[in-house]
Amino acid sequence: MSILTAVRLSARPSAAFFSLGLFWGCWAAYVPVVKGGLGVSDGTFGLLLLGSACGLVSAMWIAPRTDRALGARAMQVLAACFALAWLLPTLAPSEAAFFAALVVVGLCSGLLDVTMNSRVSELEAQTGRSLMNGAHGMFSVGYTLGAVFAGFAREAGLPPVGALLCVAVVVVVGLVPRMRQEPHVVPHPEGGRGRYPLVPILLCGGVVLAAFMTEAATEAWSALHIERTLGGRAAEGALGPAMLGLTMSIGRFGGQVVAERLREVQVVVAASALAAAGALVAAWAPAPVVAYLGFGMFGLGVSVIGPMGLALVGKMVPAHFRTEAISRAAVMGFSGFFFAPVIMGLVSQAAGLRWAFTAMAVLVACAVPLALALARRPVVSQPA
Repeated sequence: MSILTAVRLSARPSAAFFSLGLFWGCWAAYVPVVKGGLGVSDGTFGLLLLGSACGLVSAMWIAPRTDRALGARAMQVLAACFALAWLLPTLAPSEAAFFAALVVVGLCSGLLDVTMNSRVSELEAQTGRSLMNGAHGMFSVGYTLGAVFAGFAREAGLPPVGALLCVAVVVVVGLVPRMRQEPHVVPHPEGGRGRYPLVPILLCGGVVLAAFMTEAATEAWSALHIERTLGGRAAEGALGPAMLGLTMSIGRFGGQVVAERLREVQVVVAASALAAAGALVAAWAPAPVVAYLGFGMFGLGVSVIGPMGLALVGKMVPAHFRTEAISRAAVMGFSGFFFAPVIMGLVSQAAGLRWAFTAMAVLVACAVPLALALARRPVVSQPA
């Protein structure tokens, strides 16, 4: 199946993935500005970013119920809320307000993440085709464009609230109307729900966590690493997350093709090794151009790990557990987007950004043993 066919089949949730990418890419490039405006240390800034994790954990418990309540318009409503929520941290007058604003951002992000991943998994079950990498590839495309736009916006002197407002208008006006999709509800068996599939959820969630945690760390701190550690300018700093987004786009669309030919475990193991090597290259780069190479290697490797983990959890649990299982695994993984900056901030303050990125190289390699454990478990859900 071609990449274009996969994107066409998952067009509605892919619009949500693309929207999320636009915001995260724009935010990543503006991190040095936001941090400078708050006037806090690396460690304190990392702790403030933990506000998003608080919102995300809440999303884990209410996402399935919210999805059922909103029905076909779930992605539309949640994407619009997410777009508006991003304006809050840019307008926060204090550190406490910034933390509270990020709680709202994390909640909206988690709800939309779970819903759009569930829709893709439902489409995979209905069509019998692998679609998750292509959908996540659209996130990376959006992330790249968001980071590039933010780089130009920063050079032009546009503040964070202005840049994110521009992105919000594009999303609400141009993309939200395309996200309507009826959920595929699978009733519980007459004999009851059966045994809860905790083990596959934890294993798949761990794989996704290793990928997304290191991805988030690179997104949030790559610009600062290039500008502060390597002496790059604002535009050079923005090119760090842009390079990551570009190579992740290539990796995920390439992974869409690879997933049709190789077992997920084989791909996860190889991708983890490449991502770890790339993180080390970026960590110890002597100049921005070498860091770009490292971020590119990391992006190619890490790009396929998370989507394959989410696709696997949809296959390894009974169909009536699918949305709930994806909710749990996804939030485990997406919590990495918020815990990683905290860890990066603390390690950076203690030992510098070079050692912080080295720690991320070790973390992404942890996906290997988890993937090998998943290889010994059976596939449960079949195409509907």
